[in-house]
Amino acid sequence: MPFDVSIAAVTTAPALPPAWTATETAYWAGLVLGAYLLGSIPFGLLIGLAKGVDVRQHGSKNIGTANVGRTLGRKWGVLTFFLDALKGFLPVLVAGFVLKTIARPEVPSHLAWAWLVVGVCAVVGHMWSPFLKFKGGKGVATGFGAMLAVFPILSLPAMAAFLVWLACVKTTRFIGLSSCVAAASIPFLLIFVTPVCRYFGLFVPEPGAPVTWPLWPYVTVAVLLALMVVWRHRSNIARMLNGTEPRYGRKPPPAAAPAEPPAARP
Repeated sequence: MPFDVSIAAVTTAPALPPAWTATETAYWAGLVLGAYLLGSIPFGLLIGLAKGVDVRQHGSKNIGTANVGRTLGRKWGVLTFFLDALKGFLPVLVAGFVLKTIARPEVPSHLAWAWLVVGVCAVVGHMWSPFLKFKGGKGVATGFGAMLAVFPILSLPAMAAFLVWLACVKTTRFIGLSSCVAAASIPFLLIFVTPVCRYFGLFVPEPGAPVTWPLWPYVTVAVLLALMVVWRHRSNIARMLNGTEPRYGRKPPPAAAPAEPPAARP
């Protein structure tokens, strides 16, 4: 691969990152486009259609894990989560190998941005899919998969956020609220976990590199994705405030039968 991502290439010109060639830029553009298109595949809808059900006509009408699970059953919801996470994980993993950033705890900022944009594009594809007239899901599973692949800087915060999600679901039974809380926790977890890992020697700088590369590209993208997730859950938040949001594991109350008109007096 033609990318020159060595420490020497960065430290020899600290004011500006090394310029990419046209070939390197084309590789990166292909990664971005591929991530968007892969993220656009509506696995939840396809699973429903394979079962003879259009999930967009049931429940919350969303194509994500929660609605597929409620409509088709838990195992199909789990499968949807896995496939949606995979379409965020795979392009970011491939980009990590192409950019030679995977498994490097200290990545120069310009490479971190290039890597993170690939993950953002996968999430954007899931939320605004060209196959669904630029509609889509809420980005939780795809964002989780994308962050998990940014190893190791975002992998640990993403796993910690998953535990936050589980705890929130356990206590509130609201999937949408739990997803928003977990997404919002990632920037704070990132700021906390990374210095701890550096202190205990889990993140070791490469020879010749600065003591630490800045965290702000990762924090910025984590905040952006959290805002996107919360925005896509605004209908869930409105239903929760109105007391009409269904809780996980509980069937919604049956609709009340229409009242019969009073009998006419003779």
